[in-house]
Amino acid sequence: MTATKRMKRALVSVYYKEGLDELLVKLHSEGVAFVSTGGTQAFIESLGLPCDAVEDLTGYPSILGGRVKTLHPKVFGGILARRENETDKAQLVEYDIPEIDLVIVDLYPFEETAASGAGEQAIIEKIDIGGISLIRAAAKNYKDVVIVASKTQYLPLMHILEEKGAETSLEDRRWFAKEAFAVSSGYDTAIFRYFDGQEDSAFRVAVNEPMHLRYGENPHQKAQFFGAFEDMFDQIHGKEISYNNLLDINAAVSLIDEFDELTFAILKHNNACGIASRASVLEAWKDALAGDPVSAFGGILVTNVAINREVAEEINKIFFEVIIAPDYDTDALDVLMQKKNRIILIRKEQGTSPTQYRSLLNGVLVQDKDLSIQTGMDLEAMTGKYPDPREVDDLLFANKLVKHSKSNAITLVKNKQLCASGVGQTSRVDALKQAIEKARSFQFDLDGAVMASDAFFPFPDCVEIAGKAGITAIIQPGGSVNDKLSVDYCNEHGLAMVKTGVRHFKH
Repeated sequence: MTATKRMKRALVSVYYKEGLDELLVKLHSEGVAFVSTGGTQAFIESLGLPCDAVEDLTGYPSILGGRVKTLHPKVFGGILARRENETDKAQLVEYDIPEIDLVIVDLYPFEETAASGAGEQAIIEKIDIGGISLIRAAAKNYKDVVIVASKTQYLPLMHILEEKGAETSLEDRRWFAKEAFAVSSGYDTAIFRYFDGQEDSAFRVAVNEPMHLRYGENPHQKAQFFGAFEDMFDQIHGKEISYNNLLDINAAVSLIDEFDELTFAILKHNNACGIASRASVLEAWKDALAGDPVSAFGGILVTNVAINREVAEEINKIFFEVIIAPDYDTDALDVLMQKKNRIILIRKEQGTSPTQYRSLLNGVLVQDKDLSIQTGMDLEAMTGKYPDPREVDDLLFANKLVKHSKSNAITLVKNKQLCASGVGQTSRVDALKQAIEKARSFQFDLDGAVMASDAFFPFPDCVEIAGKAGITAIIQPGGSVNDKLSVDYCNEHGLAMVKTGVRHFKH
């Protein structure tokens, strides 16, 4: 596959002209002639380069307010003609159609216009017709034509010109065709999603330039991330982010976004192993770490306030993989950057998608994210005793945590501090026993603590175990046919229990 072709004539018609000048000058020096339209033609001529007008080639002016410029057989014939097909060659001669060997074109900024909040007519006018047609035509005929469909491809073409002059191999042209179809398919996806709105009538996603990860979930697995990570974070220090790092980072920001007050959390394998809300970031850190100082080793740290030097010095005493905060004092970074591999991220003010995707069974599951946040107004008493104000605050805190814990999950909280959690258990009883045992191993006094469950209690065994451990208040979704059994036990032993009516399963 080494069929070499020379570029002799280029059709150039672009919306974005940044970086185009150097490429045009180089093409001209290699003997490539230009044909262009409107503003691009003026730009080429402003560089002192000769350029033919498309209107002179076609014999037609630009019409319909610029909607029709290049849609003409003399343009598309010159692009689509198969150079080794005798019939095609004869028709080029018969209709006086010049061959076009290079097409440099981009597309109107549809996505940017739609995202700007512009009116529908302005958005519709940014649906490119001529450009997308030129891209598809040139890419289809890649055996004879080079297509440059984005300014991101200027540099690869420049490298070819510097290395081989105006000659391209079949491999070169096929690569540019592949990149062109990536551009056109992404563009059409954006247009479809605009018209589809919230209907979700089909699954269409197009993301360019993946982040290449060190490996997947395990070292023998290859992995990439398709998404705009840099829109959400600035990585100011540390090693390349891994697949598992990304899973933990996602879990960390999802959890911390539940809290308005100053909060610090430590996560391990997507679950919180320590979290506390306090008046100062130093107190929040110390009480979060106290929740499970063993699991904190190698964890992910996240907070919703800036990190100062005092906190950085305390944090620096343990090994952790990633820290996420909205900002860092300069002297705090002096401390945190002492470990060269430590990943330090600044969280930007960028929201996350309200939709969740998961691949399985050769398909994709799509669902709304669980963005339900319960407040005191959502709590419905199930027992004769209602929790006091401190218990209500702790119940809401615990409910946020259990929502972000792998099911079956139980969280135990006291004074807005996670005492322990039981997560990922096949039995809710086992999850509770795990949490109690863990809390006691770290010397937590569970008298007066509260408990949250991600789903209802089908039997009273969990509330019995909780009551004997010193738990005084419980929050759960409710809805079991056997709710009365748990309620009766709580009433008999003086426990308060409320329900939210909202289940928070997490798999």
